[in-house]
Amino acid sequence: MLGLRFDKLSGSALRSVGSRGRFDKLSESAEVVLVRTTQSMAVALDHLGAVEPAFAAVLDRHGAPEPRCSDPGATTLLRTIVGQQVSVAAARSMWAELENAYGSPPDLEAVLRASDDELRLAGLSRQKAGYARSLAGLVLSGELDLGSLPADDEQAIALLTRIKGIGRWSAEIYLLFAEGRADVWPAGDLAVQIEIGRLMGLEAKPSEKQLRTIAEPWRPHRGAAAVLAWHSYNSIGTAL
Repeated sequence: MLGLRFDKLSGSALRSVGSRGRFDKLSESAEVVLVRTTQSMAVALDHLGAVEPAFAAVLDRHGAPEPRCSDPGATTLLRTIVGQQVSVAAARSMWAELENAYGSPPDLEAVLRASDDELRLAGLSRQKAGYARSLAGLVLSGELDLGSLPADDEQAIALLTRIKGIGRWSAEIYLLFAEGRADVWPAGDLAVQIEIGRLMGLEAKPSEKQLRTIAEPWRPHRGAAAVLAWHSYNSIGTAL
């Protein structure tokens, strides 16, 4: 169920943040506003509530969402691959098997050398084994430097989607929560589409293209708008 993707991430690769950290310092030095901390999220939500009455109503009704973050780097992307199209419980079990076989965090060099059969013993399907080796190969060869992705979001997404198994949505979620990029807008997310359509009073769920147009006035805080949409969606228990 596409609308539960955010829940899956928050249960595994994401964690709540309640204190200041290195990304607050980045926010101060680079003059950007992130979605990883209580302080930076409050700034973004204040802006969104001021420019969009529907968001102000969500904040009044449900309160502010907690900031979320995941660790930048290959381990988070590998967890994303492992968790695709399985339940939270299954993803945790598979990750535990992978760590048991290849270390915590998994050794990318060992993963790259492993055969499909070896990775299957560690819980990965043949398809996910290929995805894991794609990630390991790009990172180890230096073709993908996760420590210095381009500042331009679209360029960063283009690089991340070179990893087999990492599509645009997964790349956007990585940039939003692992790098704290404030204006990443996952317009293809079904839950975001449903909830923004409901909040805006639209007759039908907006398409990805329509949602990108709708969200233009929310720059440079579209990442926080997505978090707020998920927060509202989960709070009211919308059924797909």
